Amino acid sequence: MKPVLAAALASSSVAIAQQPASPLKYPEAHTVDQVDDYFGTKVSDPYRWMENVDSPEVKTWVDAENALTRSYLDPIPGRDAIKSRLLALTDYERYSAPGRQGKRYFYSHNTGLQNQAVFFWQEGLSGEPHVLIDPNTLSKDGTVALNGMGLTDDGKLMAYALSDAGSDWVTWHVRDITTGKDLPDVVEWSKFSGASWTKDNSGFFYEGYERPDKLSKESSLKSANYFHKIYFHKLGTPQLSDPLVFERPDDKELNVGGSVTDDGRYLVISMNRGTSPNNQITIKDLEHPDAAPVKLVTTEEAAFDPIANDGTYFWFKTTLDAPNGKVVGIDLKHPERENWKTLIPETKNSLDGLTMVHDTLIAQYLADAQSLVELHARDGKLIGRYELPAIGTASGFGGKRTDTETFFTFTNFTTPATVYRLDMATMKTTVYRQPKLKFDPAKFETKQVFFTSKDGTKVPIFLSYKKGLKLDGQNPTLLYGYGGFNISLQPQFAPSYVLWMEMGGIYAQVTLRGGGEYGEAWHQAGMKLKKQNVFDDFIGAGEWLIANKYTSTPKLAIQGGSNGGLLVGACVTQRPELFGAAVAQVGVMDMLRFDKFTIGWAWKADYGAPSENKEEFEAIYKYSPLHNLKPGTHYPPTLITTADHDDRVFPAHSFKFAATMQKDQAGTNPVLIRIETRAGHGGGMPLSKRVDLTADEYIFMVKSLGMTVDLSQ
Repeated sequence: MKPVLAAALASSSVAIAQQPASPLKYPEAHTVDQVDDYFGTKVSDPYRWMENVDSPEVKTWVDAENALTRSYLDPIPGRDAIKSRLLALTDYERYSAPGRQGKRYFYSHNTGLQNQAVFFWQEGLSGEPHVLIDPNTLSKDGTVALNGMGLTDDGKLMAYALSDAGSDWVTWHVRDITTGKDLPDVVEWSKFSGASWTKDNSGFFYEGYERPDKLSKESSLKSANYFHKIYFHKLGTPQLSDPLVFERPDDKELNVGGSVTDDGRYLVISMNRGTSPNNQITIKDLEHPDAAPVKLVTTEEAAFDPIANDGTYFWFKTTLDAPNGKVVGIDLKHPERENWKTLIPETKNSLDGLTMVHDTLIAQYLADAQSLVELHARDGKLIGRYELPAIGTASGFGGKRTDTETFFTFTNFTTPATVYRLDMATMKTTVYRQPKLKFDPAKFETKQVFFTSKDGTKVPIFLSYKKGLKLDGQNPTLLYGYGGFNISLQPQFAPSYVLWMEMGGIYAQVTLRGGGEYGEAWHQAGMKLKKQNVFDDFIGAGEWLIANKYTSTPKLAIQGGSNGGLLVGACVTQRPELFGAAVAQVGVMDMLRFDKFTIGWAWKADYGAPSENKEEFEAIYKYSPLHNLKPGTHYPPTLITTADHDDRVFPAHSFKFAATMQKDQAGTNPVLIRIETRAGHGGGMPLSKRVDLTADEYIFMVKSLGMTVDLSQ
């Protein structure tokens, strides 16, 4: 049953007082005499003990901090109204774009307020839906999540991965799709993995780590993961007999991945150093397992993404001599580089995605962080531009080279994802599934503006708000960014954005360097020794919004998660006087020790190596949020969020940052930390927990910015 929503929303208008007159009393956090030497620079780490996250003393501190945070947030009037409206906006049907395997179509569906989306299959486009797997039934609290799946070519078997409490570690199971029953096969100690089946359904390739003899719960969430490997699991056999298919014992920092081509003949193996998009490519002929693999790309000078193949002929998307991306054709009979042929040359726009359906290359570009789609023949010749419904984000266009149809979703800040079907033979587009709205999108508008960053670079921001906005500097504004790892932020719908705009706020999403919106050059302009550019862009966005009367410092909040949490931490320490509130989500705050935990070492590709390279240490030390907090500084109201099972960004990052900031804070602005239990980095978090988290973040910003909660419709 759906929860009963508040009936009195029409009269939900609550004025919120700003900060308390006296400072909060923070939980006691003792210090230790820990000093590390980085190339002659002595750096103290007084809260090193917090890295032992399961110790009794850390638990005592966490419980006390959570109690303080609840005592601050719970009495603020308006939280219940915010949560009720957020639930109402979230209560709409959501579908993924379907994918076809054999005659069966597979897709996810959330009726509205389900903790996790349910996965279905059906025979044909209009067949009866059958539940494939319902993650909501896997645990009482919704914290066991589906974390990946791989389907056989005929759609009869599925390998699926489950993660517990948000962990990156997954366990693979195999399900007979027709009967809905699981086979006895179980594969553990897998991480950052897919499941790619052989053509004959005999088994699947997966990625993982060598199973340790002994690994405690804490160390499994903390220990660094090296020597990623590819294994093959043959159905009906125990995991201990799974053969090792590929490894690189000469290089512990290569993450590997294997994918079987649609024709079942080849295993394409990609090797990335950490999170770098640049990779090596090796191709193994599965029909001739004794044949030497083709080492197609042996250096990491560029990114190579396999798109499709026709026998020995492969199409690849690459950034080789083309930072915005291009398409090349390579024949394994003549794999030498001089025989490669450019089919679609680089353009001014970033080639963000590429698929081949009906022997047509569907090229998805980013034009100022908005989707632009072109269709090309298999030889690269331009067929034409595919017109999208509006300005926004299109994603999907999946399928096989021989398929005659494809599906995609389209969304923007005020449009929930609508699923479209494109008939590749007739080029006719039809709406396949469209959600019913719980708000009027005509009340809002979005525009993109550009400002000049500190070094003269033009940087775009998307601004979304209620129509009739007055430029009087009094608009509550939420500035959001990421800026790293070649990840692109495009227009996307979220009920929380609509809620913020309904409360009179501006949602501002800035396209920072370090992302992939303008290709690899844009990414490289915000990484390693140039990481400060990302913070300058974000600070510049805030200054532009204030200078142009969209908002003012007391009304400006900043928010970001993961690498975006680092962004918020760095900007708060560099320009504490610029912002009215800060929300730092699961952030990388200790930039001198990020590489010591779980997969953190992989981020050296983007951040640099603080323990190995003096120049990179010096650049990192200048912006590391933990190490740039200063005693006696007036920091803005700050809410730090993390989770006790985050094995992506180790929670000690947030623990140490919060304890230090609380100690250093001058004045009465609160510094709070909210530690979610049985949750990880965010992936697979049940909807109930996500709604509670957003309600807490929003009521914190409402109080900090002196907003009025008015949700009358």
